[in-house]
Amino acid sequence: MFINCCQVMSLFQVTWLATDLFSLGFGFLILSMGLTLTFEDFRRCLRNPWTVGVGFLAQYLIKPMLGFAIAMTLKLSAPLATGLILVACCPGCQASNVATFIAKGNVALSVLMTTCSTIGAIIMTPLLTKLLAGQLVPVDAVGLALSTFQVVLVPTIVGVLANELFPKFTSKIITVTPLIGVILTTLLCASPIGLASDVLKAQGAQLVLPVVFLHAASFALGYWVSRISFGESSSRTVSIECGMQSSAFGFLLAQRHFTNPLVAVPSAVSVVCMALGGSALAVFWTNRPIPLDDKDDFKK
Repeated sequence: MFINCCQVMSLFQVTWLATDLFSLGFGFLILSMGLTLTFEDFRRCLRNPWTVGVGFLAQYLIKPMLGFAIAMTLKLSAPLATGLILVACCPGCQASNVATFIAKGNVALSVLMTTCSTIGAIIMTPLLTKLLAGQLVPVDAVGLALSTFQVVLVPTIVGVLANELFPKFTSKIITVTPLIGVILTTLLCASPIGLASDVLKAQGAQLVLPVVFLHAASFALGYWVSRISFGESSSRTVSIECGMQSSAFGFLLAQRHFTNPLVAVPSAVSVVCMALGGSALAVFWTNRPIPLDDKDDFKK
């Protein structure tokens, strides 16, 4: 099934989205998120340190350790293991907010978790990749940090400041950014598949298992760990945030900072697995109502 999905997506042959264009497109996607944020959103994070913090730890503790454990257990080659660890250390993606809405989770909490993990990626992604994958291949942590700063922090700051200083202008822009965001997301997802299509066709089957394990375990652990102290709605949110990460960002970093092209392949596989897994879980939960007495873990 996965190979068929890859073959369908590779028909689009989005191989013209070179690294510079890919970076520009990803930066604009982050900018579109920043345009919807205000300083009040960050104050809400401070009012919900435990709830947002658990999501952050799930993103940068549970998932990276899972990626490392799976790579070591299945004895992946050094470049594939590095790629799996790299994508496991990436922040959440905007698609998780949509999946949370469908799953009847807490959308406001999802947006805050995505925002925090995205900003946190400036430190956490390079640091964790260096710690966990540095023993396998050389990892340029400084280069990873600089790239993250360029395509994540700068667009976020520009978007937030534009929204705060020029609210009328921003309100007009955000009427079209969702459509542009959908188009960019489609291209950013199709590009890794197109660029890695030859490797995926030849080795796709053996690459699918580790990535499927990573996402499935992240969804499950994210839910059950948060369920210890959170209500159903918040637990669904943490689960989706933990299991859905920005695979396109992982692909970008792999292209920029690793010489072996195989490092980028797990991110390309993750694009498909994340979309299918997140969508399936959201649809599963949408048919299961939230209890009327569900615990409210989020302070607005």
